[in-house]
Amino acid sequence: MNTPLTITVLGGTGFVGSALVARLAAAGHRVRLPTRNPQGARHLAVLPTVERLRLDVHDPAALRGAIDGSDVVINLVGILNEKGFSGRGFELAHAELTRKTVAACVAAGVARYLHMRALGADEQGPSHYLRSKGIAERHVRAAPATLDWTIFRPSVIFGRGDSLLNRFAGLLRLSGGFMPLARANAKFAPVWVDDVVSAFMLALGGGATSRQSYDLCGPEVMTLGDLVRLTGKLAGTGARVVGLPDAIGRTQAWVMDFIPGKPFSTDNFRSLTVDNVCRENGFARLDITPTPLRSIAPTYIRPSR
Repeated sequence: MNTPLTITVLGGTGFVGSALVARLAAAGHRVRLPTRNPQGARHLAVLPTVERLRLDVHDPAALRGAIDGSDVVINLVGILNEKGFSGRGFELAHAELTRKTVAACVAAGVARYLHMRALGADEQGPSHYLRSKGIAERHVRAAPATLDWTIFRPSVIFGRGDSLLNRFAGLLRLSGGFMPLARANAKFAPVWVDDVVSAFMLALGGGATSRQSYDLCGPEVMTLGDLVRLTGKLAGTGARVVGLPDAIGRTQAWVMDFIPGKPFSTDNFRSLTVDNVCRENGFARLDITPTPLRSIAPTYIRPSR
């Protein structure tokens, strides 16, 4: 697409958002970046076509104001854990914000909406995370015909600056390579952040992607234990993975529920009971060849000196 667009990106300061905003700006598009903390988006301030807007995206009036005049709205907002345990935090971040965003798009006459869900999300899923993501997709699909949408469902996303391999590398360095791991046999198909960004870029104009959903998976299916062992090899620490029985894994998660930052939680444990792999090849439908984890991970996970 050669015509510059005005694009509002919710969640644009995160890992995927930063990569996507940079690509959008490089393509000449004007990008609006609503955020409560513009200083947290300083790494994107150098991009001349990016406008940072200080606002609370949960405020319907402020959200409508940010969206008004946009050609495309992209929603990347997602959390892996919440404060407390009720599920309300997930509901607000995923389901309620999606409902408000769709309503704002319709009211503002926005023609195009791109939404990032999560692979395995289901309204009947075992965790608050998966259920709230499933409800969010229902809100998108219920949008009136005036709003043209596309949904992407990636598996776990890797790349420089990720919270996946980098977190494992840090933990392995602290533990001397020892890793007691809940749900070590849970399966993933890790997908490179640049490939996910490419999928969004292809869908900006609608066309064949109009009112479609795409499961996005990398070419390798790996267990959680495999991911930790590969990280240990690249980080130079090795990884002695001890797979925990579910009863002990639940206890580990419950203990970590009360650690600041929740490095692992009961809700995370429940999400891991569903394998994170694709049932259909969304990348093939988009004519994108996904990049193997093993070809990218060595460029940013390296032995400490």
